[in-house]
Amino acid sequence: MDTTSKYTPIKLWAEDDRPREKLLTKGRQALSDAELLAILISTGSKNESAVDLSKRILKSANDNLLTLSRFSVAELKKLKGIGEAKAITIIAALELGRRRGSEPLSRTHITCSRDSYKAFHVLNDLDTEQFWVLLLNRANRLVHRQQVSLGGSTGTVVEVKQIIKFALDWRANSIVLGHNHPSGNINPSEPDKNITQKIKQAALLFDIQVLDHIIVGENAYFSFADEGEL
Repeated sequence: MDTTSKYTPIKLWAEDDRPREKLLTKGRQALSDAELLAILISTGSKNESAVDLSKRILKSANDNLLTLSRFSVAELKKLKGIGEAKAITIIAALELGRRRGSEPLSRTHITCSRDSYKAFHVLNDLDTEQFWVLLLNRANRLVHRQQVSLGGSTGTVVEVKQIIKFALDWRANSIVLGHNHPSGNINPSEPDKNITQKIKQAALLFDIQVLDHIIVGENAYFSFADEGEL
């Protein structure tokens, strides 16, 4: 007796259940992550629909899109049914989503640590450590966001004078520092605390205030100002 399970190709599904048709009739919000991913990869394999393949892809990332966004082409290709073209499509789509979510509105008003965290969302899913600075005018509105340094998975070198130069070039009245911890641990290290104080003291010489230092982890952040570390 053959107990091998068989799948039904998406083209034979009820029209309301097909991802593309479902998006058209019910809107993008009605689709699951797997269904949206299925639209991207377009086809499944001989024994698996695009939706089932997408569910398996997501499962490999613990059903976490942030984790999936960190996969390389080579890592995705290790999954059965994923070739180079599908892997590239997935990575490109997730990168577009990351850029959309990380791009702050012009003249964003920074009123609290949550505002700063949103402006630093570009750091949220990187596998290398980066240091950025928000440059604000007298009304605490964002005039520019600048990458200061790019490091490895465990650290990055920050030049205090470079940050001060950026602040002076943009005539900033105050700044917010920000960097990420690829490990996901948002607690500040001693070097984090030391560089914060160095930048704060250097900025004061030019009447520039350091309002906060945000450490970005995986869907979480640490605020030096909120925690009384500034």
